[in-house]
Amino acid sequence: METLKAQKKDSKSQKAIRITGAEAIIHCLLAEGVDLIYGYPGGAIMPVYDELYKFQDKLTHILTRHEQGATHAAQGYARVTGRVGVAMATSGPGATNLVTGIADAQIDSTPMVCITGQVTRSLLGSDAFQETDIVGISTPVTKWNYQITKVEEIPEIMAKAFYIARSGRPGPVLVDITKNAQFDEFDFVYEKCTAVRSYKPVPKPNPSSIEKAAELINSAKKPFIVFGQGVILGEAEAELKALVEKAGIPAAWTILGLSAMDTDHPLNVGMVGMHGNYGPNMLTNECDVLIAIGMRFDDRVTGNLETYAKQAKIVHFEIDQAEVNKNVKVDVAVLGNAKETLAQILPLLDKKEHKEWRAEFDKMYQIEYDTLIHNDIHPTKEGLTMGEVIEQINVASGHKAVMVSDVGQHQMIACRYAKFKQSKSNITSGGLGTMGFGLPAAIGAKMGAMDREVVAIIGDGGYQMTIQELGVIFQHNVPVKIVVLNNDHLGMVRQWQELFFDRRYASTVMTNPDFVKIAEGYHIKSRRVTERADLQEAVQEMIASKDPYFLEVKVEKEDNVFPMIPSGASVSDIRLK
Repeated sequence: METLKAQKKDSKSQKAIRITGAEAIIHCLLAEGVDLIYGYPGGAIMPVYDELYKFQDKLTHILTRHEQGATHAAQGYARVTGRVGVAMATSGPGATNLVTGIADAQIDSTPMVCITGQVTRSLLGSDAFQETDIVGISTPVTKWNYQITKVEEIPEIMAKAFYIARSGRPGPVLVDITKNAQFDEFDFVYEKCTAVRSYKPVPKPNPSSIEKAAELINSAKKPFIVFGQGVILGEAEAELKALVEKAGIPAAWTILGLSAMDTDHPLNVGMVGMHGNYGPNMLTNECDVLIAIGMRFDDRVTGNLETYAKQAKIVHFEIDQAEVNKNVKVDVAVLGNAKETLAQILPLLDKKEHKEWRAEFDKMYQIEYDTLIHNDIHPTKEGLTMGEVIEQINVASGHKAVMVSDVGQHQMIACRYAKFKQSKSNITSGGLGTMGFGLPAAIGAKMGAMDREVVAIIGDGGYQMTIQELGVIFQHNVPVKIVVLNNDHLGMVRQWQELFFDRRYASTVMTNPDFVKIAEGYHIKSRRVTERADLQEAVQEMIASKDPYFLEVKVEKEDNVFPMIPSGASVSDIRLK
């Protein structure tokens, strides 16, 4: 892809400076507004780190304890700020350790630029020490990648990297830089990228598609909206709210769409998907027009495609053309940024209320509340539930906290019961389902939103995958609140083993260390709760703390997350128990 240079009147007046490639990297980052990097140094990236040392007043580098932690922290930062997260590592194992975070960012559309060092150009392909083909390895999981072998390439490639990462449907970009390109000198001039040939990040909305979509919505007797992260990425929260209220349409969210709309809004009917709410899942197969906004019809949302919303006309608002008709055949595709397309359709929509249809959702919510929700958040049984912990956090934070969840039972419970009044409040690993995401992502989220309370909700399994990142919290005094919901099991796998494998708990029982002592080893204030009588006060103490805080809650060992759609089943087959 060839960059189309922006026509700037002052570009000729920019004075070239004679610098090394390593210093040029720093100047590129500063020009793109980067002030925070997560990374781990090593031989092949050492020249860049040497320059970082000289720019400490302008650029903060956070030394994570593992390269994977750097990517997840960059993701957390990007998700809460909307800016590009930056991670950096050396060649070989340093670069390959980034891959999981890159894959996570790719499937969850998170803007990220990863910079890796590489062996010198003359050694490429010789199996040199710490040489890996990271461009080849990362190609399937990046939006774009490139290997810089000549110092002169640095400004153009770095400009292109940031443009591609943040534009359109965002994603991760990897730039690999050989050691010779870092050491060599050249005349540096930087010009931001504004376009790339053959790359159209935002399709132009088609007025006739918008008109057809409006006609379908206006004629609907049982319209239903499912919105995803595209609303948050497109900053279309206000437009979504206006559409929902004018047209009177019940709206449900995917886990990454959570917080785009106030969870207590009367038309917010809950979560779709495998562990979503009863009503939105059941009524998917009863609506007559399904309006998908900024979501990709993931298999966890659709269940069996053979039975998914076959009775409905489907309207899909989407920025990425590749997602249209990929899994679900749609009747009208409205391409473009959700902020723009929703604003265009709004004047064409009739003012409606759909009272009878909305009552169906209310009826089903009551069934779910009586069967499940009440017992989850106000239990009377002896063992503590994950749901009541989330509810206590809601109360103590006034529904204003950013909740960063790991992956597992606790994630589904957090998404089901967290209450939000502000967008960009739910940060989790969606499409890839990466255990270990929670702790480093919470660190990045807190650094990106120091004015907000950030609470990490993690299981005992995922916590131990990246537990070393407590070192970052200690070193930089990052006031993250960490809640480990400890059931001494890999809970989600155990649940499946209970329901579908006759309780054969193969490799899911965990013998855990003393998590409180470990946190105390990092000089983090810690507490363990085993009794319901202590829970409320402990959560309030945690939220009130101005310092990092670790709270372990010993929850019931064999509790399950319901509702549940069995794998491969129809959304109508959702189980309440």
